[in-house]
Amino acid sequence: MAAGSAQGGAWVIGPMEAEDIPQVALIDRETFANPWSAASYRYEITENLAAHFLVAVTPPGRQVVGFAGFWLVVDEAHIGTLAVHHAWRRRGLGEQLLMALLTQARGLGALLATLEVREGNLAAQHLYAKHGFAEVGRRAHYYQDNGEDALLLTAAL
Repeated sequence: MAAGSAQGGAWVIGPMEAEDIPQVALIDRETFANPWSAASYRYEITENLAAHFLVAVTPPGRQVVGFAGFWLVVDEAHIGTLAVHHAWRRRGLGEQLLMALLTQARGLGALLATLEVREGNLAAQHLYAKHGFAEVGRRAHYYQDNGEDALLLTAAL
């Protein structure tokens, strides 16, 4: 478990649990145009052996304020999601979640991390570049809600 804090609150990062799913799904719906279902998260954490999902929660209760996840395929960690509750943004939580994912992926033997990011999401692109991600491709019209391209980013671990 990793811990972090910023002005206005503190959090602990650890494995996503079934009890977290309703809060995770709510943040997902508030953050993304095409959110995952609660059933998708349940599958990932209970049945998909390649999946590794984390949550950031506030102590002493278990309010979920962010989450992230990746799939490990051989020696590649594909980051599939990362989101922070709107009230907790700009406090370094997204960066802490990303670093926790990358640390876990390295520990599991990943040599490379990959992800897709919206072409227009400059804040996320800046965060990923700060942690060694570079653009290696583009997926044209990847996002169904508006046809926006996705940039394919990779980082050596």
